[in-house]
Amino acid sequence: MKLIGKNGFSLVELMVAMVISLFLTLGVFAMFSMSATNVTTTGQYNQLQENGRLALAIISQDIEQLGFFGDVTGTDFIIDSNTTIVGAISDDCVGAGQNNATLPNTESAHFRRVWGYEAGVSGSITCGSTALDAIDGTDVIQIKRLVGPAGVSAGYNVATNSSQIWFYGASANVPSDANLLLTNSRVWGYQHHIYYLQTLNEIPVLSRKALSSSGMNIEDQLVEGIENMRILYGYDEDGDDAAESFLPVANVTNMMWDNQSFQRIVAVKIFLLVRTIEQDPSYTNDITYQLGDKTVGPFDDHFRRKVLATTVMLENPVLIRN
Repeated sequence: MKLIGKNGFSLVELMVAMVISLFLTLGVFAMFSMSATNVTTTGQYNQLQENGRLALAIISQDIEQLGFFGDVTGTDFIIDSNTTIVGAISDDCVGAGQNNATLPNTESAHFRRVWGYEAGVSGSITCGSTALDAIDGTDVIQIKRLVGPAGVSAGYNVATNSSQIWFYGASANVPSDANLLLTNSRVWGYQHHIYYLQTLNEIPVLSRKALSSSGMNIEDQLVEGIENMRILYGYDEDGDDAAESFLPVANVTNMMWDNQSFQRIVAVKIFLLVRTIEQDPSYTNDITYQLGDKTVGPFDDHFRRKVLATTVMLENPVLIRN
């Protein structure tokens, strides 16, 4: 018996149509849900890749030129002999060793162009009266070098010729003309950089302390999502300009840091663990990650992660010996 006109639908036909529509609607919702999940996953993996590549590029380009000091590259800096310092550094960042501040001192130990430690495990860097606020279990690296092309910079400056070096800040009462500082000299910008990881608003960030014209008072937040950093130091023990082995910071000796004899650090391997900024509730991370010699995880949270790595050859230690 028809419930509506002879040209309408029966109750059974209407119910069948509603069931079919319901299944079609559920299918559409499932498709949209899968599409949204894929978009989230793809977007987060792209974010991991781009943040990791950017962080590695920033660190690598800086580290590969560490130890460059113009015409006196490879020379020991001896105060009142071949080295003159005009002005002091405020809030200086000082690492381990007898001669490991921004500027050389009168200690007989070699001036350290590179040094590192693992936060919360070994060593520390103190800036002013405060220890560097690095995430425990992550590596910190400190490097010093001149930057070119030659010419007076807005920051801290250094004048060099083939036998002498003169450190002076832009605020020091010293002529900026290199010829008035030293005979046949060139003026360069001077960099003292410290790369480390810190947590800001619950997000891990690759940060950098840097030297200005007056002191170590610049702090740059460079890339978000860098959760762990591991650095292995490649040292050349037989003078063939190649790294025989790569060591964690705990195994690098004072002789290696000071580049004494043939014990030169000629390369570094950098491992970064990159984490997404946002969590994905549909994803659980139970993966174990390998950062060189160190294993981290599983984290059992909802952040995606990725390991990126690179090896940086250090040109100046090799050129110095040769």
